[in-house]
Amino acid sequence: MKKTKEEKILTFLFILPSVILIAVFVYGFIGWTGWISLTNWKDVVPDFTFVGFRNYIDLFHNLRFQIGLKNILVFTVLFLVVSIAIGLFLAILLDRKVRFENVFRSIYLFPMAISFIVTGVVWRWMLNPGTATTGSLGINMLLDKIGLGFLKSGWYTDPNVGIKAVVIPAVWQMSGYVMAMYLAGIRGIPQELSEAAQVDGASNWQVYRYIILPLLQPITLGAVIILTHISLKIFDLVVAMTGAGIGFSCDVPALFMYDTTFRGNFFAQGAAIATILLIFVAILIIPYLRHGLREGS
Repeated sequence: MKKTKEEKILTFLFILPSVILIAVFVYGFIGWTGWISLTNWKDVVPDFTFVGFRNYIDLFHNLRFQIGLKNILVFTVLFLVVSIAIGLFLAILLDRKVRFENVFRSIYLFPMAISFIVTGVVWRWMLNPGTATTGSLGINMLLDKIGLGFLKSGWYTDPNVGIKAVVIPAVWQMSGYVMAMYLAGIRGIPQELSEAAQVDGASNWQVYRYIILPLLQPITLGAVIILTHISLKIFDLVVAMTGAGIGFSCDVPALFMYDTTFRGNFFAQGAAIATILLIFVAILIIPYLRHGLREGS
Protein backbone atom coordinates (compact mmCIF):
# COMPACT_ATOMS: atom_id res chain seq x y z
CA MET A 1 0.00 0.00 0.00
CA LYS A 2 1.43 3.32 -1.08
CA LYS A 3 1.91 6.00 1.54
CA THR A 4 0.03 9.27 1.21
CA LYS A 5 1.89 12.54 1.02
CA GLU A 6 0.93 13.37 4.62
CA GLU A 7 2.28 10.02 5.86
CA LYS A 8 5.58 10.60 4.05
CA ILE A 9 5.91 14.05 5.58
CA LEU A 10 5.08 12.71 9.05
CA THR A 11 7.63 9.91 8.68
CA PHE A 12 10.26 12.41 7.58
CA LEU A 13 9.51 14.67 10.56
CA PHE A 14 9.87 11.73 12.95
CA ILE A 15 13.36 10.82 11.70
CA LEU A 16 14.52 14.42 11.11
CA PRO A 17 15.86 15.00 14.68
CA SER A 18 17.93 11.81 14.51
CA VAL A 19 19.25 12.74 11.06
CA ILE A 20 20.29 16.20 12.30
CA LEU A 21 21.97 14.82 15.43
CA ILE A 22 23.87 12.15 13.48
CA ALA A 23 24.87 14.65 10.80
CA VAL A 24 26.27 17.07 13.40
CA PHE A 25 27.66 14.86 16.16
CA VAL A 26 28.91 11.94 14.03
CA TYR A 27 29.71 13.00 10.48
CA GLY A 28 30.24 16.64 11.43
CA PHE A 29 32.88 15.77 14.01
CA ILE A 30 34.46 13.21 11.68
CA GLY A 31 34.87 15.98 9.12
CA TRP A 32 36.18 18.35 11.79
CA THR A 33 38.74 15.77 12.95
CA GLY A 34 39.86 15.22 9.37
CA TRP A 35 40.33 18.96 8.90
CA ILE A 36 42.27 19.35 12.17
CA SER A 37 44.63 16.56 11.04
CA LEU A 38 45.65 18.76 8.09
CA THR A 39 46.54 21.78 10.25
CA ASN A 40 49.46 22.84 12.45
CA TRP A 41 47.54 22.72 15.76
CA LYS A 42 50.10 21.48 18.30
CA ASP A 43 49.45 23.58 21.38
CA VAL A 44 46.58 24.59 23.64
CA VAL A 45 46.04 27.62 21.42
CA PRO A 46 44.46 26.54 18.10
CA ASP A 47 46.55 26.97 14.98
CA PHE A 48 44.60 26.28 11.81
CA THR A 49 47.52 26.83 9.43
CA PHE A 50 47.09 24.30 6.63
CA VAL A 51 50.04 21.86 6.38
CA GLY A 52 48.53 19.17 4.17
CA PHE A 53 49.56 15.59 4.92
CA ARG A 54 52.65 16.51 6.93
CA ASN A 55 51.16 15.10 10.16
CA TYR A 56 50.48 11.76 8.46
CA ILE A 57 54.00 11.59 7.02
CA ASP A 58 55.49 12.38 10.43
CA LEU A 59 53.33 9.70 12.03
CA PHE A 60 54.56 6.90 9.81
CA HIS A 61 58.13 7.92 10.66
CA ASN A 62 57.30 7.89 14.38
CA LEU A 63 58.80 4.84 16.11
CA ARG A 64 56.03 4.61 18.72
CA PHE A 65 53.35 4.64 16.03
CA GLN A 66 55.19 1.93 14.10
CA ILE A 67 55.38 -0.23 17.25
CA GLY A 68 51.68 0.43 17.93
CA LEU A 69 50.71 -0.72 14.43
CA LYS A 70 52.77 -3.88 14.83
CA ASN A 71 51.22 -4.55 18.24
CA ILE A 72 47.67 -4.07 16.99
CA LEU A 73 48.35 -6.46 14.10
CA VAL A 74 49.64 -9.14 16.50
CA PHE A 75 46.75 -8.50 18.89
CA THR A 76 44.14 -8.69 16.11
CA VAL A 77 45.42 -11.95 14.63
CA LEU A 78 45.71 -13.74 18.00
CA PHE A 79 42.42 -12.30 19.27
CA LEU A 80 40.55 -13.41 16.16
CA VAL A 81 42.00 -16.90 15.88
CA VAL A 82 41.74 -17.84 19.57
CA SER A 83 38.30 -16.27 20.16
CA ILE A 84 36.77 -17.93 17.10
CA ALA A 85 38.39 -21.30 17.88
CA ILE A 86 37.22 -21.30 21.51
CA GLY A 87 33.79 -19.92 20.62
CA LEU A 88 33.22 -22.57 17.95
CA PHE A 89 34.46 -25.35 20.25
CA LEU A 90 32.12 -24.27 23.08
CA ALA A 91 29.19 -23.97 20.66
CA ILE A 92 29.76 -27.50 19.37
CA LEU A 93 29.93 -28.82 22.94
CA LEU A 94 26.70 -27.09 23.96
CA ASP A 95 24.99 -28.32 20.81
CA ARG A 96 25.46 -31.87 22.09
CA LYS A 97 22.51 -31.22 24.45
CA VAL A 98 24.63 -31.37 27.60
CA ARG A 99 22.98 -31.25 31.02
CA PHE A 100 22.65 -27.80 32.59
CA GLU A 101 23.18 -26.18 29.20
CA ASN A 102 21.53 -22.95 30.34
CA VAL A 103 23.93 -22.72 33.29
CA PHE A 104 27.01 -23.25 31.12
CA ARG A 105 25.74 -20.82 28.50
CA SER A 106 25.22 -18.16 31.19
CA ILE A 107 28.71 -18.76 32.58
CA TYR A 108 30.31 -18.40 29.15
CA LEU A 109 28.32 -15.24 28.40
CA PHE A 110 28.87 -13.63 31.81
CA PRO A 111 32.15 -11.87 30.85
CA MET A 112 30.19 -9.93 28.21
CA ALA A 113 28.37 -8.14 31.05
CA ILE A 114 31.67 -6.71 32.32
CA SER A 115 33.34 -3.65 30.84
CA PHE A 116 36.87 -3.85 29.49
CA ILE A 117 37.95 -1.50 32.30
CA VAL A 118 36.86 -3.98 34.98
CA THR A 119 38.34 -6.87 33.00
CA GLY A 120 41.65 -5.02 32.71
CA VAL A 121 41.83 -4.28 36.44
CA VAL A 122 41.10 -7.90 37.40
CA TRP A 123 43.50 -9.42 34.89
CA ARG A 124 46.19 -6.89 35.79
CA TRP A 125 46.30 -8.55 39.20
CA MET A 126 45.89 -12.09 37.88
CA LEU A 127 48.82 -11.67 35.47
CA ASN A 128 50.95 -9.74 37.95
CA PRO A 129 54.22 -11.71 38.16
CA GLY A 130 54.94 -10.49 41.69
CA THR A 131 58.26 -9.38 43.15
CA ALA A 132 61.03 -10.82 45.29
CA THR A 133 59.24 -9.34 48.31
CA THR A 134 55.68 -10.45 47.58
CA GLY A 135 56.53 -13.70 45.81
CA SER A 136 54.38 -15.00 42.95
CA LEU A 137 50.88 -13.61 42.53
CA GLY A 138 47.79 -14.53 40.56
CA ILE A 139 48.29 -17.10 37.80
CA ASN A 140 52.00 -17.48 38.61
CA MET A 141 51.09 -18.44 42.18
CA LEU A 142 48.58 -20.98 40.84
CA LEU A 143 51.24 -22.48 38.56
CA ASP A 144 53.58 -22.80 41.54
CA LYS A 145 50.89 -24.54 43.61
CA ILE A 146 50.14 -27.19 40.97
CA GLY A 147 53.76 -27.89 40.15
CA LEU A 148 53.92 -26.04 36.84
CA GLY A 149 56.22 -23.26 37.96
CA PHE A 150 58.28 -23.63 34.79
CA LEU A 151 55.35 -22.05 32.92
CA LYS A 152 55.53 -18.83 34.94
CA SER A 153 56.00 -15.64 32.97
CA GLY A 154 56.47 -11.94 33.46
CA TRP A 155 53.33 -11.54 31.32
CA TYR A 156 52.72 -7.90 30.45
CA THR A 157 55.86 -6.82 32.33
CA ASP A 158 57.99 -8.87 29.93
CA PRO A 159 58.67 -6.96 26.69
CA ASN A 160 58.93 -10.29 24.85
CA VAL A 161 55.32 -11.05 25.79
CA GLY A 162 53.86 -7.54 25.90
CA ILE A 163 50.68 -7.20 23.87
CA LYS A 164 50.22 -10.99 23.75
CA ALA A 165 49.34 -10.91 27.45
CA VAL A 166 46.51 -8.47 26.71
CA VAL A 167 45.03 -11.04 24.30
CA ILE A 168 44.25 -13.37 27.22
CA PRO A 169 41.62 -11.17 28.97
CA ALA A 170 40.26 -10.02 25.60
CA VAL A 171 39.64 -13.63 24.56
CA TRP A 172 38.17 -14.42 27.99
CA GLN A 173 35.66 -11.62 27.55
CA MET A 174 34.65 -12.15 23.91
CA SER A 175 34.85 -15.91 23.28
CA GLY A 176 31.47 -16.42 24.99
CA TYR A 177 29.91 -13.92 22.61
CA VAL A 178 31.36 -15.81 19.64
CA MET A 179 30.03 -19.02 21.18
CA ALA A 180 26.52 -17.54 21.28
CA MET A 181 26.77 -16.52 17.61
CA TYR A 182 27.91 -19.98 16.52
CA LEU A 183 25.38 -21.78 18.71
CA ALA A 184 22.55 -19.75 17.20
CA GLY A 185 23.91 -20.54 13.73
CA ILE A 186 24.19 -24.27 14.42
CA ARG A 187 20.69 -24.41 15.91
CA GLY A 188 19.39 -22.64 12.80
CA ILE A 189 20.68 -25.35 10.43
CA PRO A 190 17.94 -27.87 9.54
CA GLN A 191 18.63 -31.12 11.39
CA GLU A 192 17.50 -33.09 8.36
CA LEU A 193 20.77 -32.24 6.60
CA SER A 194 22.87 -33.83 9.33
CA GLU A 195 20.57 -36.83 9.62
CA ALA A 196 20.67 -37.43 5.87
CA ALA A 197 24.48 -37.30 5.88
CA GLN A 198 24.67 -39.74 8.79
CA VAL A 199 22.32 -42.13 6.99
CA ASP A 200 24.75 -42.02 4.05
CA GLY A 201 27.54 -43.08 6.42
CA ALA A 202 29.12 -39.74 7.32
CA SER A 203 30.82 -39.52 10.71
CA ASN A 204 30.19 -36.66 13.14
CA TRP A 205 33.47 -35.06 12.05
CA GLN A 206 32.46 -35.26 8.38
CA VAL A 207 29.04 -33.75 9.16
CA TYR A 208 30.70 -30.76 10.79
CA ARG A 209 33.47 -30.53 8.21
CA TYR A 210 31.37 -30.73 5.05
CA ILE A 211 27.92 -29.51 6.12
CA ILE A 212 27.79 -27.46 9.30
CA LEU A 213 31.03 -25.46 9.05
CA PRO A 214 30.44 -24.34 5.43
CA LEU A 215 26.92 -23.22 6.40
CA LEU A 216 28.41 -21.25 9.30
CA GLN A 217 30.56 -19.10 7.00
CA PRO A 218 28.27 -16.02 7.34
CA ILE A 219 28.53 -16.36 11.15
CA THR A 220 32.31 -16.60 10.90
CA LEU A 221 32.42 -13.51 8.68
CA GLY A 222 30.25 -11.59 11.14
CA ALA A 223 32.46 -12.67 14.05
CA VAL A 224 35.60 -11.62 12.18
CA ILE A 225 34.13 -8.18 11.42
CA ILE A 226 32.97 -7.58 15.00
CA LEU A 227 36.17 -8.80 16.66
CA THR A 228 38.44 -6.95 14.25
CA HIS A 229 36.45 -3.77 14.82
CA ILE A 230 36.92 -4.18 18.57
CA SER A 231 40.63 -4.94 18.29
CA LEU A 232 41.42 -1.98 16.04
CA LYS A 233 39.88 0.42 18.56
CA ILE A 234 41.10 -1.34 21.72
CA PHE A 235 41.94 1.25 24.36
CA ASP A 236 40.23 0.76 27.72
CA LEU A 237 41.57 -2.75 28.31
CA VAL A 238 45.14 -1.63 27.60
CA VAL A 239 44.82 1.48 29.79
CA ALA A 240 43.39 -0.44 32.74
CA MET A 241 45.76 -3.37 32.46
CA THR A 242 49.18 -2.39 31.18
CA GLY A 243 49.49 1.11 29.79
CA ALA A 244 52.04 1.50 27.02
CA GLY A 245 54.29 -1.10 28.66
CA ILE A 246 58.06 -1.42 28.78
CA GLY A 247 59.50 -0.20 25.49
CA PHE A 248 55.92 0.36 24.25
CA SER A 249 55.50 -3.43 24.14
CA CYS A 250 51.78 -3.08 24.98
CA ASP A 251 51.14 0.17 23.13
CA VAL A 252 48.30 0.53 20.61
CA PRO A 253 47.40 3.42 18.26
CA ALA A 254 44.34 4.44 20.32
CA LEU A 255 46.49 4.87 23.45
CA PHE A 256 49.09 6.78 21.45
CA MET A 257 46.29 9.03 20.17
CA TYR A 258 45.12 9.74 23.73
CA ASP A 259 48.63 10.56 24.97
CA THR A 260 49.39 12.69 21.92
CA THR A 261 46.16 14.68 22.04
CA PHE A 262 45.29 15.10 25.70
CA ARG A 263 48.67 14.84 27.39
CA GLY A 264 50.96 16.31 24.76
CA ASN A 265 48.42 18.79 23.30
CA PHE A 266 49.48 17.82 19.77
CA PHE A 267 45.92 18.02 18.56
CA ALA A 268 46.64 17.85 14.83
CA GLN A 269 48.76 14.72 15.15
CA GLY A 270 46.18 13.14 17.46
CA ALA A 271 43.49 13.89 14.88
CA ALA A 272 45.68 12.24 12.22
CA ILE A 273 45.91 9.06 14.33
CA ALA A 274 42.13 9.09 14.82
CA THR A 275 41.59 9.51 11.08
CA ILE A 276 43.92 6.60 10.29
CA LEU A 277 42.02 4.37 12.74
CA LEU A 278 38.75 5.45 11.14
CA ILE A 279 40.09 4.55 7.70
CA PHE A 280 41.18 1.11 8.95
CA VAL A 281 37.71 0.47 10.40
CA ALA A 282 36.00 1.77 7.25
CA ILE A 283 38.12 -0.51 5.04
CA LEU A 284 36.84 -3.39 7.13
CA ILE A 285 33.20 -2.38 7.64
CA ILE A 286 32.12 -0.78 4.34
CA PRO A 287 32.63 -3.88 2.10
CA TYR A 288 30.77 -5.96 4.70
CA LEU A 289 27.83 -3.52 4.74
CA ARG A 290 27.73 -3.39 0.95
CA HIS A 291 27.73 -7.19 0.82
CA GLY A 292 24.86 -7.33 3.33
CA LEU A 293 22.83 -4.73 1.44
CA ARG A 294 23.40 -6.52 -1.86
CA GLU A 295 22.18 -9.82 -0.40
CA GLY A 296 19.20 -8.17 1.26
CA SER A 297 18.02 -6.48 -1.93
